[in-house]
Amino acid sequence: MLPASESIARCKRCIDQASVQLSRQTTEAGRVDGALLKAHQVDVFSLAHHLANLAAAQAMLDWSAQHTQLEQDLTRTWCAMVTSEVFSWLEPRWDVLGVARVQPDPGGFVATTLESRKLASLGKRVLEEGSGATGIDGTHAAIREAFSRFSDAELAPHAEQIHRQNTLVPESILQALADLGVFGISIPESYGGTHLDHLAMIIATEELSRGSLGAGGSVITRPEICARALLAGGTEQQKQRWLPAIASGQHMVSVAVTEPDAGSDVASVRCTAQPTQGGYRINGEKTWCTFAGRADFLLLLARTSDEGHKGLSLFFVDKPPTLAGDKDEHSFSHQRADGSSLTGQAIGTIGYRGMHSFAIQLDDWFVAEDQRIGPEGKGFYLMMEGFSGGRIQTAARAIGVMEAALREACTYVQERRVFGENLSDMPLTQVKIAQMTARLQASRQLAYATGRKMGGQDDGVAAALVKLLSCRQAEWVTREA
Repeated sequence: MLPASESIARCKRCIDQASVQLSRQTTEAGRVDGALLKAHQVDVFSLAHHLANLAAAQAMLDWSAQHTQLEQDLTRTWCAMVTSEVFSWLEPRWDVLGVARVQPDPGGFVATTLESRKLASLGKRVLEEGSGATGIDGTHAAIREAFSRFSDAELAPHAEQIHRQNTLVPESILQALADLGVFGISIPESYGGTHLDHLAMIIATEELSRGSLGAGGSVITRPEICARALLAGGTEQQKQRWLPAIASGQHMVSVAVTEPDAGSDVASVRCTAQPTQGGYRINGEKTWCTFAGRADFLLLLARTSDEGHKGLSLFFVDKPPTLAGDKDEHSFSHQRADGSSLTGQAIGTIGYRGMHSFAIQLDDWFVAEDQRIGPEGKGFYLMMEGFSGGRIQTAARAIGVMEAALREACTYVQERRVFGENLSDMPLTQVKIAQMTARLQASRQLAYATGRKMGGQDDGVAAALVKLLSCRQAEWVTREA
């Protein structure tokens, strides 16, 4: 693997130089400046993309060193693809980015590795041998096996109907997931959960997503986000009150952060929580609140002062649930005797069905003071704590979808005959299979490597890079499949 590791090391040196230059161009007095960052937004975004690719390359190198020739060849392929991308990006930007010019492929590593006949040979081996080792063993391997069986037996048979009919996840599936401990997978045992570590959560999410993205993999995300926020900012009484109920599946939860004009820019949130006797009155609109109809609680971010992101607070908002089979599971309307209301309408989506994403409106909806999580003004920070877990889960869902797509593609090309021969015997098919597998394993190994390290201050950035990489690769892999 020496040529691959050397090639990635050269890429890293170049990207490090570009990082230093872009840092200088986007900071003022040691702090990131918004206007300067915007001026260099295109290159900064590309830099993040390359950093994610290179992190995956290192994870692949570490992984393949412990396995067979197939894993090593998949790693070489990914490293060559990454190297080609890095130097294609740098070619017109050497001077602008302050990077010392180097020969892109001095030893011919990229040209040799990405040669069509070599890729076709690799694709043929994938079709014969599979996509390579996952790189896990022991307890984590047992977790994969358990969730794999559940996904095949309980989720896959319902996946197409849920998608085609745009129906809510059946209560029988939710109960089965609860019995499996899915909702407590990010909650400590002391609060009724089944938490082992972040890697276990990633593996479970991946396998459930392989069976059904909407009815399986995505169901874990909201409990993950809520649990992390509660663990970071909740009082002991709040943790004892809500975490066991979430872990057991007694309470379903949704996240209400995004607004029509405030998505990732959470500092622009306009939904307000006004103090009143015994609590707060919440007014405003939220959108893309997945599972909000079925949920018993909304983890809601609202403005309690005008101090930008420091004026946001986090609330656990209770509401009546809408169950599968109810007269209309795509909308809800709840009124209280005091005249307050909470209404929601499902947003039509081209995919990702089963949980329904809602636009919701809150008019004077009351929440008690003990339903505020953490002090006033700390909501932004607690929400970011929750989102780091949500991002790594999004990556795991993408990996599960890629695995399902690759399996279906491999089955299809070995059965489909065109002009007297199987698609699997055609070089173009074999090259695509090789590239799909390399992209899948790169995403998986970076997610696993990140999961093993989670628990520190850099969780947010690391999880964001994994999400960036995996979601991009999932779009490519599923399209080619």
